[in-house]
Amino acid sequence: MSQRRAGAADGAGALPPRGPIIVTADLGPADLARLDALRRAYYPADRNRVPAHLTLFHHLAPSLAEEAGRRLAAETRHAPPPAARIAGIMKLARGTAFRVDSPGLQAIRARLADAFDRYLTPPDAAPWRPHITIQNKVDASAAAALQREMARSFRPGPIAIAGLSLWRYEDGGWVAIGRHPFNRSGRSPRN
Repeated sequence: MSQRRAGAADGAGALPPRGPIIVTADLGPADLARLDALRRAYYPADRNRVPAHLTLFHHLAPSLAEEAGRRLAAETRHAPPPAARIAGIMKLARGTAFRVDSPGLQAIRARLADAFDRYLTPPDAAPWRPHITIQNKVDASAAAALQREMARSFRPGPIAIAGLSLWRYEDGGWVAIGRHPFNRSGRSPRN
């Protein structure tokens, strides 16, 4: 499996054994490009170390990486991408995000949460509020200004969910350790 580091310097060494695991839903290429451009425009550059993303779990223990990979593969291997849409602007304490509605992704996340229930940190055990952060770690007034600006032109619309990924947190960046694309046909492969 190829490994890609998001937000860390190129040429770094091997994966450390202890970084927490992050689970994300992969955005389709066009949506990723559009949302990441917004993130680069509004997120403080010195703190923007990963591309736009939709996080399912923020902190799984490293010892769960293999099991998480198996479960993500089982969720995606024979399943079509779940329908999803950007439904609104979400106010964060010091930032702005897009709220995402996706019953299919919600169901996947619930199954994974049930499987890892006893291992979840309090934030991951709390009710899930799916969103894509485009601004964070700014003054509350800057966040409110962006929210007002975005509200003038916001239109809800679909976004593509291409797969699920596992990442390892390392030195402020994320290292990809597993990608699991959804089956575009939604059919099981023939034996």
